Amino acid sequence: MSETTAKHKAEAPKTLNFAVIICSTSRYKEFSETGRINDPSGDLIVQILKKKGHRVTLRRIVSDDKTQIQRTMMKALKSRKIDVIVSSGGTGISPRDVTIEAVQPLLEKTIPGFGELFRALSYEKIGPAAVLTRAIAGVAKGKVVFCLPGSPQSVSLALESLILPEAGHILKHARES
Repeated sequence: MSETTAKHKAEAPKTLNFAVIICSTSRYKEFSETGRINDPSGDLIVQILKKKGHRVTLRRIVSDDKTQIQRTMMKALKSRKIDVIVSSGGTGISPRDVTIEAVQPLLEKTIPGFGELFRALSYEKIGPAAVLTRAIAGVAKGKVVFCLPGSPQSVSLALESLILPEAGHILKHARES
């Protein structure tokens, strides 16, 4: 690690407030009908974040609907209680996968290296099927946004390998004046 990177990381916040947004029509429908949350990926995200000393200040399950995703994302972007937003689901290539189309226009800057590194790490785990994800990251309104696939393996890989090691560092730069 370069001296500059080490200095920036040392100055970055250590404890972050996260929003977790799960984009899944089936999970949203189940929750709406039963009031029960059956969300292995969301549960895993929360578990990993809390284990690493972070807080989850917002957690939502939304349908694979561009308007609903954008509305929830905007609520998170406007909140003073949130530093980092992690969405899970809807990053594939099927017609119902609209998370990227919903979130990308809200980003002020994208972080292309996140998606590239995530796909490279995924390739090591699952092989060429890794090309099917359109996972992205960026910044907006002084917050960091990550859009991940919906599988528990994907969220674990992204959180442990990329998001948690760099989220504070990215946030520090996103909030510089």
